[in-house]
Amino acid sequence: MATISLCMIVKNESAVLARCLDSIADLMDEIIIVDTGSTDNTKEIAAQYTSRIYDFKWTSDFSAARNFSFSKATMEYIYTADADEILDDANRERFLRLKDALLPEIEIVQMKYVTQGTFDTVLNAKKEYRPKLFRRLRTFTWIDPIHETVRLTPVTFDSDVEILHCPQSLHSKRDFSIFIKAFEHDGQFSPKIRTMYAKELLKTGDKKDFTDAKPIFQLIFDNDPADDARKEAACVLARIYRMEDNKNEFFKLTMKDMLTTPCAEICYELGTYFVGQRDYAEAVLWFYNAAYETESILDVHTSGDLPLLGLVECYETLLAGEEAKIPSDTALTIQYEMMLDKYREASRDWRMPEET
Repeated sequence: MATISLCMIVKNESAVLARCLDSIADLMDEIIIVDTGSTDNTKEIAAQYTSRIYDFKWTSDFSAARNFSFSKATMEYIYTADADEILDDANRERFLRLKDALLPEIEIVQMKYVTQGTFDTVLNAKKEYRPKLFRRLRTFTWIDPIHETVRLTPVTFDSDVEILHCPQSLHSKRDFSIFIKAFEHDGQFSPKIRTMYAKELLKTGDKKDFTDAKPIFQLIFDNDPADDARKEAACVLARIYRMEDNKNEFFKLTMKDMLTTPCAEICYELGTYFVGQRDYAEAVLWFYNAAYETESILDVHTSGDLPLLGLVECYETLLAGEEAKIPSDTALTIQYEMMLDKYREASRDWRMPEET
């Protein structure tokens, strides 16, 4: 049976830490807790489960804290957990079976991350695989019978373990400040961090968050040659220009997007703009394109429930206007009623994708 070190970084997690550790502590061979500056009784709670508690000065760098926690591990594998995660009874059994059968050549184990409730900042599905279990020391192996080379790609196993993510609140405000500091320090984002920042903005950002992000994504749009970088930046900037009521820049940007492969985010922004102008017939066109003719690149809701609900609201408004002017049995009113029923049903039945 493989041996496993649990490595966690925590800060002010007194409300959820015991819940997490109660679900996984007995599955681990050692528990390492790295505290990055708690002012509550997080460390006292952690001490009920382990004596391996370390302080680490927070530097707005999760990687630095993770690396420090890994440096304290001594077992064959390292399991990373956040304090707002839980393993239920069924997945505890799956974890035990995995631990018992884990082959030594496996270097990374992925587990399904399941977000419950409304506090989903970046996921576009209810479940997604994430790397959670890592071999502490990697063995390099020569491969290929001729022109031999060292295998550099890790051996990864997709397990059936599902981790329940049960946060008590959003972390986006903390994340936004870290994104900005990282950009100020490095002058650029990795593609992963750029995408994560754009996703969190579109899903949870307020006016100030978008204002703070504007110079960063304007720089990306103007200077990054990668198509995906410019598309993601355009989605963020379109939201900003609409919020600023900067019609000239808004339409310059959205029309440029139409010259490429349009995305649902831009179509949804156009629909929302025309709702603000009370041009509901035009809004219907763009909401329809968001829901049925394009795909999301950042937020799956912009090709799902959001434009469907926009269609419902537009048809309700149009129907109410027509009812004030013409008899309820006219062909136009009947058409509106049929379309309204259709989109009510579609918006009610839309669900987040189960897995990615």
